[in-house]
Amino acid sequence: MTEPSGRPPQRDDFARSEETVRQQRERMAPSIARRLPPDAGELARRRMLLRWAKWVLPATALLLLSSIAVWPEVDRLINANKAALKEISKVKVESGNLIGATYRGLDEHNRPFMITADSAHQANPERMDLDNPVADILSQGGSWLLVRSEKGVYMQHAQILDLTGEVTLYRDDGLMMRSPVADVDVRTGIIASDSWVRAEGPFGVLDAKGYLVSQHEGIAQFRGPGRLILNDDRGSHPADGKAS
Repeated sequence: MTEPSGRPPQRDDFARSEETVRQQRERMAPSIARRLPPDAGELARRRMLLRWAKWVLPATALLLLSSIAVWPEVDRLINANKAALKEISKVKVESGNLIGATYRGLDEHNRPFMITADSAHQANPERMDLDNPVADILSQGGSWLLVRSEKGVYMQHAQILDLTGEVTLYRDDGLMMRSPVADVDVRTGIIASDSWVRAEGPFGVLDAKGYLVSQHEGIAQFRGPGRLILNDDRGSHPADGKAS
């Protein structure tokens, strides 16, 4: 064994020259500077950021919650716009005619009606000439009536539709009528004709010289002389109206 020399133990890693120590301190100086406490300007900026975050973050959360609440309505509007654009895409203009024309409006009781046609020509600001027009009218009770023909003239401001050529009327209670001409007042929901008519329905068959149907009043009147063949089926119900 070796005898202790009486000197304190020495470590090689502490045996550094002054130049080495100086270089190490220079390398550590930037990190020490970065850890210095912020000055007054930096503190002011941090306080402003915190105040801004206290308002912006709750507002952002409220905006997100509101968007979730109103999204169903936004989705409905988007779908409605898509449907409208789809209808508009079907409308084409050829030689001054509208192809696939659709006209929607409200009657005097704010009930909707719709008139469509294969083509429409604007004869003047009041008159529209229609090919294969179809008028769809909704009554107060929710029943519907549809009338169509080969040709038609629609007077926009008066809301009168004059139909000619194989006029056919359908009603959701099973009534169907055919006549060569008919006038439709879409504002009041009245369809009338002074020409011959054949009506068929659950009640039977009726031939007459004219008719008047009020969709909103729920009545059908026929002008004679006429011929009525009643249905023998006891389960059937006669149509409302009268023949004179």
